[in-house]
Amino acid sequence: MTYENLDAKLINALLGNGRESLRSLGEELDVSVTTVSNHLRDLEEEGVIRGYTPIVDYGELGYDVTAIIQLKVEGDALPDITDRLRDEKRMITVYEVTGDYDVIAVGKFEDTDDMNDQIKSLLTDANIRESNTSVVLNAVTENEQFELELDPDE
Repeated sequence: MTYENLDAKLINALLGNGRESLRSLGEELDVSVTTVSNHLRDLEEEGVIRGYTPIVDYGELGYDVTAIIQLKVEGDALPDITDRLRDEKRMITVYEVTGDYDVIAVGKFEDTDDMNDQIKSLLTDANIRESNTSVVLNAVTENEQFELELDPDE
């Protein structure tokens, strides 16, 4: 088994159960606990695995509105706007993008009034030239990750 294939198998196993013990991972991958530990440490240090966190269903916690906010921003203000969005508690994803808009942000809100207040607060910034907000009607898939492809020869 190559190093890369072991890493891919380790990542895939963790995608299935991020709380699996090193011993269980070693048994599943047919390697020692030390090997699993070393590879896992390397993947973390390289930034491939950035942490272990629960997948939260915000709807179950009362955040019933998901909004996708698109912003056109003055060029030199882009870092300030993205920093501000990143620091907003209810913004779960912030992207700098190409195309008609400069920023796309996804937020979770308790209701439309909560969403409206957040958007109005954002739009007070003179560096935001234009915005477009879409309310998600149905989250078909969310927070999904995919398994890595394995080399079939190994």
